Amino acid sequence: MRQFIKRALGKLDKLSLEQFRDLLIHSSKEIDRLETVIDSSVRGVLVCDINHKLIMVNKAARRFFSMVSFELARENIWNLIPDERISEFIADTLLSADKAEEKEFDINIQGMQRLLSVSIMPVVQEQRVSGSLIFVDDITERRSREARLRRMESLASLTTLAAGVAHEVKNPLGSISIHVQLVQKAINIQKELCPEFHRQPGFHQQIDKHLNVVIEEVERLNAIVVDFLFAVRPMNAELRKGDVNALVTELAEFVSLELKDAHVELILNLAENMPFIEFDPSLMKQALLNLIKNATAAMTDGANNGGGRITINTETTETEVIISVADTGTGISKENFAKIFDPYFSTKDNGTGLGLTVVFKIVKEHQGEINVESREGEGSVFTITLPIPHLERRLIGYSADLQQGRTK
Repeated sequence: MRQFIKRALGKLDKLSLEQFRDLLIHSSKEIDRLETVIDSSVRGVLVCDINHKLIMVNKAARRFFSMVSFELARENIWNLIPDERISEFIADTLLSADKAEEKEFDINIQGMQRLLSVSIMPVVQEQRVSGSLIFVDDITERRSREARLRRMESLASLTTLAAGVAHEVKNPLGSISIHVQLVQKAINIQKELCPEFHRQPGFHQQIDKHLNVVIEEVERLNAIVVDFLFAVRPMNAELRKGDVNALVTELAEFVSLELKDAHVELILNLAENMPFIEFDPSLMKQALLNLIKNATAAMTDGANNGGGRITINTETTETEVIISVADTGTGISKENFAKIFDPYFSTKDNGTGLGLTVVFKIVKEHQGEINVESREGEGSVFTITLPIPHLERRLIGYSADLQQGRTK
């Protein structure tokens, strides 16, 4: 079609009125087809002329940049983009006659945090630059998949080490613990046999102090090993139908005293008429407990001096049950955001870095997904989505149809 139009334009002075009209119709159809193709793309496309004026933009780009009303070929492209960081990046790149590939920006789109990749390249026509092309891609899901793959690879490599850690660390810890108890028993016997010798000021207190330190460190190391083994050992989830709301309510009662001591308020927003889903109560309780402990720690560190609010929400869609745990803590920094589910990564001085790894593994064992949104200084929201069994979905649909029939 393009070659046909070129040939026709070369003979423009020889065209009859009817042929000229046909040429316009064909050209209009070609333009409409191209615009439809560009508008159908999930990739954002913006085209600028040589003076950096926006002359074409597709629907995806309008949605990504919240571009509502404007006139084409009137404004510089950077003046039409609300996000200041992206606007400055595009202006700097275009004014310097440079090009850029896959510059990433986190941006809020209709209340959701998304990760956009922006690329800029020149439009070359007949060996001359005649404008610029700007491509915008939503890479949120791609980055999430890459992060999940990295986590699964990390877990796979840790499984190989699990048996060695169990024998090389756990067994000696048990031996140390036994011998410390034997030392304490021997000291108590000596107290009975030689009471005068042990009446020296501070003697017992000093020995007890050192032994207690050893016991505490042995218990701490043992806890680390137990967490490690739990994180890497294959799980045998015993799935059975249950009520998520009942599980959350039971867990809230369990942690209520601990949260009260930490001056943390717990709020439950539980949706009504939640469908029963299949889950392992023990494992799911462990996952939610880990999220609550992390949230509490984020609100009771030195910077926050204690206090805050944890909100647990439940809701349902046609295919999923959603559980979210939100806190008003310190949030997660951008440099740490992609690493929070990685084994051994921790921002706590005494953390094992396995708490969120365990959560991730439990959720995956239930064929679910876990996502997080966070802003430094404002808090974090961890969201778990669990699938609704197909039979339960049909029952929900039947119930909804029945309810509609009653209201007619």
